[in-house]
Amino acid sequence: MSDKKTLLVVRALLLFALFAAATVVAYAHHSFGAEFDSNKPIKMNGVVTRLEWTNPHVYLFIDVQDKAGRVVNWGFEMGPPHMLQKAGWKRNSLAIGEEVQIEGWLARDGSNHGNARRVTRKSTGEVLGAASSGAQTLGGGNQGQKPKGTN
Repeated sequence: MSDKKTLLVVRALLLFALFAAATVVAYAHHSFGAEFDSNKPIKMNGVVTRLEWTNPHVYLFIDVQDKAGRVVNWGFEMGPPHMLQKAGWKRNSLAIGEEVQIEGWLARDGSNHGNARRVTRKSTGEVLGAASSGAQTLGGGNQGQKPKGTN
């Protein structure tokens, strides 16, 4: 094969690889409205079990006691790591076992999953914004509906 043809094949393969990678990233990300229901605000208290710093979103998991007294683990999507870090979050901002209150919205599929608008430390009252939707702020505010029971 000539050098010209080899170069052309290499370029085509690189272009294909870049396209495939972009497709995977685009598929992995979703809009707020596709996964969460802004008409179903929630507010719950729980104990931090895990905090995952991954792209494109940070996830916070808490154990919550349901009405029957059973402990149920909930996962909450937050903003991307770089956005939360710019707002003062660190990987160790919350400790495993720490009690928090989370305000946000339920997942459309009815699972134990939500989108966190704001996280409040129960021990200090410190509010940590957690927004992953563009209409929300990292201070926990939003331009839309607030979860019931908030001012």
